[in-house]
Amino acid sequence: MTSAAETINAVDVTEVMNSAPVIPVLVIKRIEDAVPLAKALVAGGLRVLEVTLRTECAVAAIEAIVDQVPDALVGAGTVTTVEQFRQVEQAGAQFAISPGATEELLKAGRSSQMAYLPAISTVSELMTAKAAGYSAFKFFPAESSGGVAALKSISGPFPDVRFCPTGGVSAGNYLEYLALPNVACVGGSWIVPTDLIEAGDWGAIVELAQECVSKARLAIDTE
Repeated sequence: MTSAAETINAVDVTEVMNSAPVIPVLVIKRIEDAVPLAKALVAGGLRVLEVTLRTECAVAAIEAIVDQVPDALVGAGTVTTVEQFRQVEQAGAQFAISPGATEELLKAGRSSQMAYLPAISTVSELMTAKAAGYSAFKFFPAESSGGVAALKSISGPFPDVRFCPTGGVSAGNYLEYLALPNVACVGGSWIVPTDLIEAGDWGAIVELAQECVSKARLAIDTE
């Protein structure tokens, strides 16, 4: 495999958020699933992939996708420490997403060529991260933090802030989030059902991704 210095293609967080309406949240349990899953999602029109650090093979999965699926924008999710941030950066991840934000992670994000999307769930957290130089956030956990109504309220005092809601976002409500002017994209796992991954039914995942993109584009075009 190529080295991290060769594989990291610098992107900013705006490019990540604008590259697809939905970011699939991937929990990869078997390393052999990583590349075919990524290829299926890219073929379906979802090129931004968040590999969560919830499994032992997550970092290896990031490396494999970076190496073998060049059309994908590959990032790491569930990054909770600076040590993890540096680890996925070395693995070639093009972005990192955390479920919250610490002073240390905000500092690491500012000094890295890897894009970083910190998460907030309250206005106070937003103000703290905004003061540190950030204007784009993961809104997590979205549904239990007020969902669409909360984001509508936040848009008043912070019209320049953009969000990627995740947590409770599903096939049943993702279009409501995408209809908001302060939502650039959403994150979710409904496009990658565990049973389809375990069965290796990549064709079904391509179809799910295509359907998701088609509905999202229609919703955005009719705002």
